Amino acid sequence: MRQALLLLALAACLYAQAPTLHEEKVHGRDAWVLENGIVRIAALHGGGHLAEMRLLSPDPLKSVNPMRVPHYPTIDPNTYDPAKHDAIYGKDSHRWISSGYMGHLLCFPFYGPPSSADEVRAQLGNHGEAPIVAWHRMKVEQSPGAVTLWYAADLPKTQYKVERAITLGKGAHHIRVEEWVENLTSYDRPFQWMEHATFGPPFVEPGKTVLDASATRGLTAERASGGSLASNAEVHWPNGSDPSRKPVSLRPMQPAEYAGTYVALLFDPSRQTQFFTLYHPGYKVLIGYAMPAAQYTWLADWQENRSNRFPPWNGQVIARGLEFGNSPFAEGLRKAVERGSLFGKPAYQWIGANQRMKREFTIFLAEIPAGFSGVADVRMVYGAPSIVARK
Repeated sequence: MRQALLLLALAACLYAQAPTLHEEKVHGRDAWVLENGIVRIAALHGGGHLAEMRLLSPDPLKSVNPMRVPHYPTIDPNTYDPAKHDAIYGKDSHRWISSGYMGHLLCFPFYGPPSSADEVRAQLGNHGEAPIVAWHRMKVEQSPGAVTLWYAADLPKTQYKVERAITLGKGAHHIRVEEWVENLTSYDRPFQWMEHATFGPPFVEPGKTVLDASATRGLTAERASGGSLASNAEVHWPNGSDPSRKPVSLRPMQPAEYAGTYVALLFDPSRQTQFFTLYHPGYKVLIGYAMPAAQYTWLADWQENRSNRFPPWNGQVIARGLEFGNSPFAEGLRKAVERGSLFGKPAYQWIGANQRMKREFTIFLAEIPAGFSGVADVRMVYGAPSIVARK
């Protein structure tokens, strides 16, 4: 019989506190911080990134922050100095996002690199404009049972507006995230919209950190060399193959040093709720995401194990990113449009003139027992996630 992990809002915590919001420095960056005595969430002013999502516990094996925090100094859009920035981080199109993000970022209105040299000269960087501009607080809604932070950003180069609302409830181990994008132009246009949840050490460790997901089939990225998996190869979750075509499990982070992987995975179209979870057997906490299937088609599993030799990464970065949204590959908007589809599912979407669109997802944390072997399913019950453990 499968064991359901008691998660989140179905069982009220005796020590639950009224949720609060305040501002502080997080890893040297200005941030809004939400807490309820059980969990802590930090959202950065610069880029809007979710830099922390962790349990509040005296046990470091429970309170570890799973999100990636750069080991090098990061750039805050509020204090950006182009000359100093380029001297440290180089001048390629990745420099803005690579130097500024930590944890979860929004890739919008494209996913991957700019589509042309002209876009690079216009200072459009990797993953679009949303993650490299300053976000501002719109309002805070506070009650004894919940707190909601509303914050937003204007995208002047691409003519969009993005908004996000984060809600933390009393006694909850999860947050609800709602996002809106608005096309400020009077014409229809294509876009990519991907949530990029990036996890890092010590929670992420090659050969150790394990992914479970409601995925079906997928395709690895085409690579000239240096990959941990076979290049441009179809996979059937959770089974893949290494460069020699020997079978490997895709659940653990691949152990090969100085290598990386990227797998585009199709979410299970028969489900109403999609999910992925990540845990490290050396820690006592699991982090996961759940989202409406109608809004999300693709999940990408990107792994970096010190293969990137360029500034500011310099062959030092270890990370595992789970990206979910409307596009299978981080190849930029033009290539996504040219690709059109994968496995019969679109690789991008259209937004209408002056149209406003909405998406939502839930991020959750759970303590896990010794001997935990993974997640079989995640279900939304009365608005809160409930985990079904693997046998």
